[in-house]
Amino acid sequence: MPSEESKSVSLDKASVPEPPAEPKADSAPFPLLATSARSKPGHRRRRWRLLVGVIVAVALIFVGIPLIIHALNTVSTDDAYVNGHVTFVAPRVSDQVARVLVDDNYRVKKGDVLVELDPEPYQVQVTINQAEVNVAEANLVVAQANVKGLLGQLRSQRYALQTAIEQVDNDIALIRARVATWEQNKATLVFAQAEFDRAERLLETKVISKEEYDQRREALDVAKASVLQSLESIHQARANLGLPVEPPTGNLADVPADLDQTFSSVLKAQGSLIQSAAQLGYVPSNYRQSPKQMLDEFYRRDAGGDLDRIFAGLVENAPGIKQARADLLQAQRNLDLAKLNLRYCTVVSEIDGVVTRRNVNPGNNVQVGQSLMAIRSIREIWVDANFKETQLRNLRIGQHVDLELDMYGGKHTFEGRISGFTMGTGSTLALLPAQNATGNFVKVVQRLPVRIDLINYDPDKLPLFVGLSVTPTVDLRKAPSGPNAGKFLQQDTEPALSAK
Repeated sequence: MPSEESKSVSLDKASVPEPPAEPKADSAPFPLLATSARSKPGHRRRRWRLLVGVIVAVALIFVGIPLIIHALNTVSTDDAYVNGHVTFVAPRVSDQVARVLVDDNYRVKKGDVLVELDPEPYQVQVTINQAEVNVAEANLVVAQANVKGLLGQLRSQRYALQTAIEQVDNDIALIRARVATWEQNKATLVFAQAEFDRAERLLETKVISKEEYDQRREALDVAKASVLQSLESIHQARANLGLPVEPPTGNLADVPADLDQTFSSVLKAQGSLIQSAAQLGYVPSNYRQSPKQMLDEFYRRDAGGDLDRIFAGLVENAPGIKQARADLLQAQRNLDLAKLNLRYCTVVSEIDGVVTRRNVNPGNNVQVGQSLMAIRSIREIWVDANFKETQLRNLRIGQHVDLELDMYGGKHTFEGRISGFTMGTGSTLALLPAQNATGNFVKVVQRLPVRIDLINYDPDKLPLFVGLSVTPTVDLRKAPSGPNAGKFLQQDTEPALSAK
């Protein structure tokens, strides 16, 4: 028997009126119009789908295919940045800073004054060194005068040596002359002795007078005296030359053949000449040379034996003059150094660029080599692109590169050229390279830094700043050009460049 609840539910349903039924399509007054209205939205969707498909196909043909071709013929990386040279400005002398004429981000040219140091201490040093140069010049004049005096003394002593040799030769000739006179007097004595003997015999027979006998006796005594006098003069002349009075051969005219080279007065003159010549820088090759050998060697200093040219050469190379010139040269170099240090008080830029990292102010005491600021070159810049090793297969020096920078977006594409490959990957050139010899090596694709030089770069129009991100794209379809085109390594540096 049904419960009370079920009865109430059935009564509620019965009390709700049912909605009117929708008319069927067949009961519509215009059935063709109803059919076309229902099929029109589906037709439109098909047409739109067809139109979109055509557009996509055209886009694939005209856009996708070139992109695919471009991707197959180019190599690109997003691991690249702008790099450039930096010059650190440092003083070359220790001093106090007087003025600083630039600040960060100032653009400077080569030769522009950056910092001025106090020049007064170095100006005083220049004055001191100038006085030393003046003293050295005066000392040189004195040395030249002394050398000229020594030259006159050398000439005099040379003539003294020649005179000593000639005097010995004269004494030898005198000995021989006196020996001849002695021989003549001996002949006279023989004749006088014969005359006296004859007179003595005739006196006994009263043939001659006593007076005539006395005359012949006197002539004999005079002849004996003359012989004795001649002999003594010979002994004297031999003694003057240091020879024995009676030579071993018994011939009083015998003298050594080299007596004019070994006599004491000649050797004394030779010693004085050597002493004076030594002060002029001339030293004989052998101190045991005879005067003649020494003079021959001295004359051989000039091909023509011109004594004036020889003496001029001695003056030029005299030790006193050389020392004075060396002192003058040292004083001049000290003066040049003082002037150089004075010029170093003005610190100038060595390159064209922009000032960065200035850390100097007036009043600072700076030391040699202390970094004052840095100058970044705005022209000598390039791009370091870290390509994967799997991308290096077709890369070569001289290939054209398109460079895009986020700083300029797509407004401008810079041009570049591969100029070289770094001889080592980034991991091997790191401060702490990986140690792969421990047996746990895991192969990881490495990156090799590739240098890209900019072409037709004008920093005045579109400057590039160091550190900016770059997306380089190497076009493999263009043939490499320029130096070392098509190679991995550059040619050896020329000897002239390496010597510099």
